[in-house]
Amino acid sequence: MQTQSESMANNTAKSGDLKKIFAPYRDDLKHYEQHFSEVMRSDIKLVDQVAKYIVKHKGKQFRPLLLMVSARAISEPTAATYTTAAVVELLHTATLVHDDVLDNSELRRGFKTIHKIWKNKIAILMGDYLLAKSLIAATETGSLRIMNTIATVAKRLIQGEIFEIQKTRNLDLNEKDYFRLIGDKTASLISACCELGALTVNATEAQCQAMKDFGENLGLAFQIKDDLLDYESSSGILGKPALADVQDKKVTLPLLYAFASADEKERKQISSMIKKGASKKDTHYILDFVKSQEGIEKARAKAYEIKDKAIESISILPESEARTSLENLAEFVLNRTK
Repeated sequence: MQTQSESMANNTAKSGDLKKIFAPYRDDLKHYEQHFSEVMRSDIKLVDQVAKYIVKHKGKQFRPLLLMVSARAISEPTAATYTTAAVVELLHTATLVHDDVLDNSELRRGFKTIHKIWKNKIAILMGDYLLAKSLIAATETGSLRIMNTIATVAKRLIQGEIFEIQKTRNLDLNEKDYFRLIGDKTASLISACCELGALTVNATEAQCQAMKDFGENLGLAFQIKDDLLDYESSSGILGKPALADVQDKKVTLPLLYAFASADEKERKQISSMIKKGASKKDTHYILDFVKSQEGIEKARAKAYEIKDKAIESISILPESEARTSLENLAEFVLNRTK
């Protein structure tokens, strides 16, 4: 039988996507884009050149929009709202530039990565520059709490990257480690966006905490869904190889839940396959193993549980179009197909 949560999610998936959810906030996006373009300018020709390339090929602006909608769920946005939206996008972009170097990625959003055009040295320095710019821009708000939140999320993002490297080497990830990892790598910035949106409109302490909790749980649900999509890609849903994470020696929640109900012999056999580099035949075996142990179903159930917690956390906010948008976003996150 379909639960109420699943029914709501399916209705959301049929009725709209991110563009529809964020459509009412086009004017906010224009205000933000002015701030972002201004803060990206530099009197150093090469820096300005790279910055213009980044602005030209920017993504869907999910994080700035999330911050601005979070602010609107409480009150009218302020100048600090738009400045802080630019700050989080600067921080996010800095991490992407560095990630592309670490992963030796050729493309980002269909376009050549910074390090493929300007080489590694410029890319690393540009990432550092964007991080510094984000911290400087945060000071323009005059709020120590906003500055502290930005610095804290920067620390969590870096901490998550290092922790992932450590765990990937040893393949000794457990469920607690998994949630710590995705909390730092994915949920931290989403949580910060929601909390920062509240802080820029002088929200109460309870409202700030509610938004922070909403964002943390939204981020966790988002990442679990990403990990589920890796297994669901075997059905042709995604245009990427099945179990790409396993081939990259990453252990995610569906596999962790499958391990939990399997015997030690099976766990060792699967771990050995992953450590040596899973072949195509191995990935089919691993996929069948995860399905037989109901790892996908258990991970999906956990994602819905976390998503429901996210929605419950903002029930203290007054009813509004913005709060409904956030609720719809939480539903959409678990019903996307890519």
